[in-house]
Amino acid sequence: MQYDVDSIIHGYAQGYFLMADDDNHLGWYQSRDRTLIPLDERFRYPKSLRRVLNKDTFSVAINRNFPAVVEGCANRDTTWISDELKDVYLNLNQAGWAYSYETWLGSELAGGILGIVINGAFIGESMFFNIPDGSKVAMVKLVQHLQARSFVLFDAQMMNPHLERFGAYRIKDKEYQRLLEKALQANCSFLSQVGA
Repeated sequence: MQYDVDSIIHGYAQGYFLMADDDNHLGWYQSRDRTLIPLDERFRYPKSLRRVLNKDTFSVAINRNFPAVVEGCANRDTTWISDELKDVYLNLNQAGWAYSYETWLGSELAGGILGIVINGAFIGESMFFNIPDGSKVAMVKLVQHLQARSFVLFDAQMMNPHLERFGAYRIKDKEYQRLLEKALQANCSFLSQVGA
C-alpha cells in the first residue's frame, strides 16, 4: 500500500494504521488488540472534569485550525508523527477524511483530537493540549458528538493510563475487525448538524 488518499483509506478500512519509526520511515502497522473508547454507558470521566464542563470554559470546533492540531500532536519528545505523516494528514483533511476536533479558550487553541473518519468509524490518531483540561474536554465533547450521529466505533488504537480514565477497553483483532466492518456499513456524517 502506498500513501495516496485512496490507498490510505483502504488501509485504514482493513484495520491498518500509519506510523513513522525511530528513523522517520513511514509504514503500515496492525495490532493484535485495539483500544476503543466506548460510545455507550461505559464511557466515563473524572468528577473533577465534570466541574470544568459545567463552567463551559472551552468552546469546541471542527477543523478550525487542522494544521495546528497536527503540529500539537506531533510536538513531543518521542513522536511517531513524522513530517511525511503530517503531509498525509493534511492531504486526508483536504480530501474530507481527516478531522480535528478542537477546544478553544477564546482565540487560543486549548487542545484537540486528530482522527480519520470512515462512515461510522472515528479512528483517533492522536491528541494534545496547550491548556490543562483542553484535550479532556475535547474527548468528552467528541464522544457526545459521535453518539449524537450514531457512530459505531471510536478507535483509540493503543491503551494508556489517560484513556483508561474514560473507560477505554481493549479488544482482540478479530472482534475489532467485526466492529470495523459494521462501522464501515453505517451511514454516518461527522459534520451533520445534529444536536449541539
